[in-house]
Amino acid sequence: MAKLKISGPWSGVLDVELDNWTVIMLREEIARRSNCGVESINLICGGRILKDGDGGEKLLDLGVKNNSRILARRVSTEEGKSLNVELMAEEERSNRLARVKAAATALAKRHANGFLPVEDFNIELEDQSGQKVNLGSETDQRAIMMGLMLHANAKQLIRKGNYKEALEVLIMGEEAFSLCNPKLIEFVDNVSILQIDMVWCYFMLKDIKWLSDAGLRLAKAREGIERAHGKDSSRVRLLQAGCHPELALHLRLELLEGVAAYHSCMFDKAREAINSAQMKYSQLQVPDEALSHVMDMGFKEGEAKRALRMCHQDVCKAVDFLFEERTKRDKKREEDIERQKEIKEQKRYGMTPSKKAVDLQRLKELASIGYEKNLAAEALRRNENDLQKALDDLINPETNSVIQNAVESRKRKRQRQTTDAAVDKLVLMGFDRTRAIAAFQAGGSLEQAVNLLSLPDTKSTVDGQPDSVPTVSASEYASSSISNIEEIQDMLDNFDNGEGPSTVEENRDSEMESELARELDGASAVSDYDMDVTKEGEAITEYLALLDSLMNSEKA
Repeated sequence: MAKLKISGPWSGVLDVELDNWTVIMLREEIARRSNCGVESINLICGGRILKDGDGGEKLLDLGVKNNSRILARRVSTEEGKSLNVELMAEEERSNRLARVKAAATALAKRHANGFLPVEDFNIELEDQSGQKVNLGSETDQRAIMMGLMLHANAKQLIRKGNYKEALEVLIMGEEAFSLCNPKLIEFVDNVSILQIDMVWCYFMLKDIKWLSDAGLRLAKAREGIERAHGKDSSRVRLLQAGCHPELALHLRLELLEGVAAYHSCMFDKAREAINSAQMKYSQLQVPDEALSHVMDMGFKEGEAKRALRMCHQDVCKAVDFLFEERTKRDKKREEDIERQKEIKEQKRYGMTPSKKAVDLQRLKELASIGYEKNLAAEALRRNENDLQKALDDLINPETNSVIQNAVESRKRKRQRQTTDAAVDKLVLMGFDRTRAIAAFQAGGSLEQAVNLLSLPDTKSTVDGQPDSVPTVSASEYASSSISNIEEIQDMLDNFDNGEGPSTVEENRDSEMESELARELDGASAVSDYDMDVTKEGEAITEYLALLDSLMNSEKA
């Protein structure tokens, strides 16, 4: 028995079994001794509130020890319920943040090192011109991918006004970027934009304690943006064909610099920065007439406004920009479809010993000199995509024979797997297994097997097998089950080098990974600069009024 020293509505010493008692049991006992309801008692130990959790955690698991002091605080029933709701919300938020980080880590790990994707897409790094790039080592690639995914997730939270959670995700993103070689990212603006977004969250949360940190982050952001964009944004202008996509970003940066200066009592600097932000805000206001002209070309209001803002309200440039963006999207869609086909093909060939996908470019090289694709793919798979070693194995009669036997063995195994999966579905539809096997072998496909088993003359025999199960109800399920034929093949495509399903699928948070992937999907070279500046406009008005009021009071 352990002793707990209780103070509050009831004070005294309780004898408890720490490895048996839960928080709920302790709360009930203290509430009973205090003559009050259980919901009106909150327990604090070691400076933290003891939560009920799932009701199964023991006091010992929560760090409560012999002679621990427990503060019992009595609150109103409504306050107690409210606190419980807040605690549950906080726990849910913490769990979600942990899931976001784990999913981003898993995705980055799989897609940065060439592992065979378990999804039907690849995550790849691109520069502002849309060209794929490889930055540094696998560790660097992984760090950058993870940072970008977390930043994209935080932006979605910012758009929803969830600034507190966005800030925590941005901190995780900053940590990810810090794992990358600084030389590799000093000429890209992603880290600088992340810094600005962090300070924007400080501002929207109106948290004054971040003031000194905000100034340092903004200084780093300005330095990084000037380095990445070039003097007077010349590099961006060159990459974006004369457009000004970065104007809204500079507006937010200057506004935040002005706010930080104001709260540091540097009022002249604050006015200069906020006046500059106001000029940019005016430049971003879209005239109704220009908007109407662009929308008449068949574009939606949102994309028309975005294009006009980025093209200094030039209607012709805005239209050209939108058509170019549409062409890029169409091309990207075609590339994605082609990549999905490639991934499906790679899954058929299986993984290399280090879990990498077969290199399709090297496979094409071997196929171009006359080798059968499946044979060449197996040679590459066994040799970790080493083209010369694969070629040596194909040339050598002995190793070539071994590879051919492996290919044939896998083919037979896949055929058995296909048959077994189809027969299992027929059995679920109500057919006898023996007859299902015979029908599938006779028909060659699940659809033909269903047709054979459903024919009136098959009620007596199918390939010599007696009909022992009625087939009337089976036809009711035929159409829905036939639609699953492709699912069977897709499942078999996920098998690795013939030894069974890949373990990469295990313990995946597919829901969160899909959410992160969706946030990246559709992003373009100018997505980071596409922001609504309504709140910035309101802040500019507010702080200019504060500066004017201050100036008038000084004159008086």
